[in-house]
Amino acid sequence: MNGAEQAPEGATRKAGKTREMEYRNVQDEQNLKCREYTGTDAINVEDVALIFEGGGTRAAHTAGVLNTLLDNGIYFKDVFGISAGSSHTINYVSRDTVRARASFVEFMGLPGIAGARQFLRGKGYFNAEDIYQRSGLADGLLPFNYDAFMASPSEMHIAAYQVDTGATATWTRADVHSIHDLMNYVQASSSMPIAMPIVRFGGHLYYDGGLGSNWGIALDEARALGYTRFFVVCTQEKGYRKKKPRHPWLNYLALPAHPGVARRCNERWSHYNALYDELDTLEASGEAIVYHPEEMPVGNTCCDVAVLQGLYEQGYLQAHRELPRWKEFLGLQEQASENSST
Repeated sequence: MNGAEQAPEGATRKAGKTREMEYRNVQDEQNLKCREYTGTDAINVEDVALIFEGGGTRAAHTAGVLNTLLDNGIYFKDVFGISAGSSHTINYVSRDTVRARASFVEFMGLPGIAGARQFLRGKGYFNAEDIYQRSGLADGLLPFNYDAFMASPSEMHIAAYQVDTGATATWTRADVHSIHDLMNYVQASSSMPIAMPIVRFGGHLYYDGGLGSNWGIALDEARALGYTRFFVVCTQEKGYRKKKPRHPWLNYLALPAHPGVARRCNERWSHYNALYDELDTLEASGEAIVYHPEEMPVGNTCCDVAVLQGLYEQGYLQAHRELPRWKEFLGLQEQASENSST
């Protein structure tokens, strides 16, 4: 046989099952703490909006930021997320640090969750049906603490692009009547065109929220609620700007049934860059904390668990280095001083 020998299919399947069992055992042990959360933590940041950018599995890095906020008892009233940022949003609201990390690290290495094989089977590069509709159930691979989410004092705001109308759909907890509703919204917000199937529910078609009117960062939605100060968690390095598509016709070729989606994909680069310019301005004026990874070496479809674990650790460590500046901006240093003097 030329080249490396391939393991028999049965052995590959057995190895995958073993990996899944190891994952379940670790998750069961670590989830005990998060399952006990009842949603009773008091809000201590009411005048700053927390905004999570998407970015596929680059969100492994920003999961470290999310967990730094929760580990240090920093609880925002309103949390906004688009695409992968919508997963961060619901995990933050439910205060689930284990799920926040696992969603973009260990979970990505499980058999059938992501990869070219799933894409060729028509399930998408990321297997959306399993990721969103099955894994979050009580007996799923990534159980979601729905009761804690509904009881939490923090409010979620997530958005998706409504393909059939061209509008941006937004959802809050008032729109959630079951875990199936919630996971529909997160799946809709996170479904990248071409890489993932279009999402259908409620008589509408949806794709990734990054194609909507906020273009991936929900500044305008936060402003509509009266916010003038922001804590924005980005998944790209400072100074990053998208390039204009070299072959825009490829999106039309890949999305023949949805030319409007192809057009939004081709237009997004300039709107996204304008958003990053605006974030620079807000940060310079003292109106925002804008978190950027010091380095981001991967694209949005990386599924190497070792690499993703490294990203998570980088994000967690960087976030802890920046934490004193965050607390000063959020006015939490004064609260800590008052608590220690009483």
